[in-house]
Amino acid sequence: MRLALVSDIHGNLPALEAVAADIRRQGVDQVLCLGDNLSGPLMPRETAQWLMTSGWPVLAGNHERQVLEWTPEAGGASDGFARAALGSAELSWLRGLQPQWAWAPGIYLCHGTPRRDDEHFLETPRGGALGLATAAEIAERLGDHTEALVACGHSHVPRAVRTAAGQLLINPGSVGLQAYVDDEPERYVVERGTPDANYAIVQQRDGRWHCSQHAVAYDHAAMAALAERNGRPEWAQALLTGRVG
Repeated sequence: MRLALVSDIHGNLPALEAVAADIRRQGVDQVLCLGDNLSGPLMPRETAQWLMTSGWPVLAGNHERQVLEWTPEAGGASDGFARAALGSAELSWLRGLQPQWAWAPGIYLCHGTPRRDDEHFLETPRGGALGLATAAEIAERLGDHTEALVACGHSHVPRAVRTAAGQLLINPGSVGLQAYVDDEPERYVVERGTPDANYAIVQQRDGRWHCSQHAVAYDHAAMAALAERNGRPEWAQALLTGRVG
């Protein structure tokens, strides 16, 4: 079996289309989408409509939950932009997504970790940056899951970790946003240093899962300009450069 993994699209439809075209050239059996699909000042409704007709299994990330729970008093700007753009059909589709999925025997999908949709799995914020989590931290977050392949998103950082038991834990990185600043559980910065869209391919050989990470160029300048027009200069900077400043 040969699978493509995508995550953290954040309404960046041109990046998604570029990734999907590259995946088609790779000849995979299935594409799996790991959540945080729409939130952001770009093209949330168009991205939802694309995913709704894609035939891909799609997870909900923490931002799907936050879009659905959004209120002017408590919600964030990116979630509010997406919520205002979505119609009844897109919102109904969003409500039907699940944050975790035992998709096939030996394959487990989640957005954050198996226990929370907003927890980093393979990284931990320390000293203002998002670094590799310790083996003990990863084991605690993994819990009693013994699947040979566990896929996650959320951090926007492409990463693969092989456990002592031989499990492959993989984050394909972000399709749509290569830099950001977060304040939970402490302030930290993620910078990929490139605007290219990321995804991963996993395949079984000799009874074990193997992975390759892929970066795809797209018209990121157009999306940066759109973010600027929509009043989000920090997004424009991240989309243009893969850096926050």
